[in-house]
Amino acid sequence: MFIVTNREVDETKTTVKDAFKSYPNACGPNELRLAEAVRDGKEWRIRILPDEISDEMAAEVGLTHEVDPDTGEKKPLYASAYVARRIVERVNPKMLGGKPKGKGKGRQKGRNLVFFVHGFNNNVQAVLDRAEEIEETYGVEVLPFTWPANGGGVKGVVSYLSDKRDALASTGALDRCLGKLEDILNRIHEEHVKRVEALANARYANKDKPGQIDAEQWDLFFTKESQKWCPFNVSIMLHSMGNYLFKHLLKSSVYRGNRLLFDNVLMVAADANNENHAEWVGRIQCRGRIYITINERDSALLASRMKVGEQQQARLGHYPYKLDCPQAVYVDFTNQPHVGSEHAYFEGGALKNAKVKAFFDEAFNGNYAETGLAFDIGRNMYGLN
Repeated sequence: MFIVTNREVDETKTTVKDAFKSYPNACGPNELRLAEAVRDGKEWRIRILPDEISDEMAAEVGLTHEVDPDTGEKKPLYASAYVARRIVERVNPKMLGGKPKGKGKGRQKGRNLVFFVHGFNNNVQAVLDRAEEIEETYGVEVLPFTWPANGGGVKGVVSYLSDKRDALASTGALDRCLGKLEDILNRIHEEHVKRVEALANARYANKDKPGQIDAEQWDLFFTKESQKWCPFNVSIMLHSMGNYLFKHLLKSSVYRGNRLLFDNVLMVAADANNENHAEWVGRIQCRGRIYITINERDSALLASRMKVGEQQQARLGHYPYKLDCPQAVYVDFTNQPHVGSEHAYFEGGALKNAKVKAFFDEAFNGNYAETGLAFDIGRNMYGLN
């Protein structure tokens, strides 16, 4: 599993506790690093990736350096290019000429990608454990972004307010992270197009006229193959205070709102104000749906509302009123069997409820998850009943 962070890292360490720190990167909270995490029993082994990858790493994924025509020197290859190739290998190996591993929902066989932003008081171990459970439960590839949500090393109200400050400080990092994700997806798309073009060139070269192409047949083949092997669905899941971070990015001057990165946007148990949420949720762009999930009995959000601070109004993830964003699809999980007062009802015991599992299975995989659900026109939200 790959992970993106604006935490301070120690490249010499290989354990979660030692490799990731509980405070922002020393170069500033907008500095990003990529790492690879591999499960080792109950622990995770960590490899912090260098900003510029080595020749050995490039060869590992079939990358070659471009050469500067003016100086003759090799152009550097960055960790994002390495991660792009590795993600392709996992979600859709056919794009690189390989064979798909397993079956997933969405546009083709393979796996879909979920970008995951966690919430309050999560250390990296917890983030990786949760991301792994999402992968195993829903058959997706998860790319987590972890910000310094450690509560400042203290508990209670002070911890909560410390994380809110860290979330605000991490808005620029999240924007840069979305930029890196865009770069990764662009690289994947470019590789896909090159491969399909090569197939079309090989198949429809005009044998009677060397160097020429049967253009009409080439175009038909290219279009068909491009659609047939469309890469994969990409969704974002923001949990709890991760929504507060996303909210402030959407409202900030650094946000580049023209990015159309995601099929679905899942705002789960959002620890952000319900009041005026339509103003910033309305800025989100996606190809599919913006889902806002609600559980009135969510114990974490009820506790959040009682925290010290004048801004602690009704939380978006537990308040079933003023649901007035035209772009959003609101889904109510209140009183569902096995959900109870859960805050993370996409995992654990809540999945004993087949309706809950089915909703998140569709949503994580970029599909229309509200199909077949009952709609309450009076409150503008769907219910699982």
